[in-house]
Amino acid sequence: MTDRLLLLAPRINETGLQLLTAARRRGLRAHSATRWAVPEELSALRPAHLYGGPLFADTVGRELGIGALEDPAGWLPALPYGLTGRRVECTTLAEARRLRRPAFVKPPNDKLFPARIYPDGTGLPGPDALADDFPVLVSDIVTFEREYRLFVLDGEVRAASRYAVDGRLDVAPLDLDPYRAVVPAFAAEVLACGGLPSAVTLDVGLLAGGNWAVVEANPAWASGGYACDPERVLDVVLRAAGPLDAVAAPDLPYCRPPVTVLR
Repeated sequence: MTDRLLLLAPRINETGLQLLTAARRRGLRAHSATRWAVPEELSALRPAHLYGGPLFADTVGRELGIGALEDPAGWLPALPYGLTGRRVECTTLAEARRLRRPAFVKPPNDKLFPARIYPDGTGLPGPDALADDFPVLVSDIVTFEREYRLFVLDGEVRAASRYAVDGRLDVAPLDLDPYRAVVPAFAAEVLACGGLPSAVTLDVGLLAGGNWAVVEANPAWASGGYACDPERVLDVVLRAAGPLDAVAAPDLPYCRPPVTVLR
């Protein structure tokens, strides 16, 4: 057992349990926090890593000296239409409130309002809830017949799982899926465009029209593993949220900005 720490958010999910087991098998001090703070008895352990949502990263990341890598808000909109299969725009919440057409609207990384189809912009949070300049992604509405999660490290897919069929949760290892050869090939085409940190998750899917498209990218430290190999997921998570002073120079622009959390 070493002093290397993996701290998981409270209300641990199935992926978190798998990561706890995998980390302890490697000799890490892996623990699930009981509240949104670093347990006092673990506060001196270094190097440290985390797994949890954005709030957990903001709450404990600075105290533990963690650089949490996340995809940029403008990455998905900047991809060629042939890889997204739809128009995607990164705009402000103030602009999105002016929408007078149905669209899929989501925060780029934080989950401060539901990511879903809105009939128009009037149903989005008002300025009393979120600032006008809060960034949002506005997307044309498409239908994905199948969706897959890929854990990526250094531009290569390290673990993959199907997670949905026809919009319903349907989890299976990629090796058991009929598109097991197509998914990594399409992912390689997407990853060749660059613009992502060295450790991240990429979701791709098959559109109703038969074309492949990017669903979204997400921080690996806040992503469910579904049927992915937990050991390989752990490899990606440890890079995605580890010591800030060990973050490689190309990854520094992808570090989540520090925020002040009131307790």
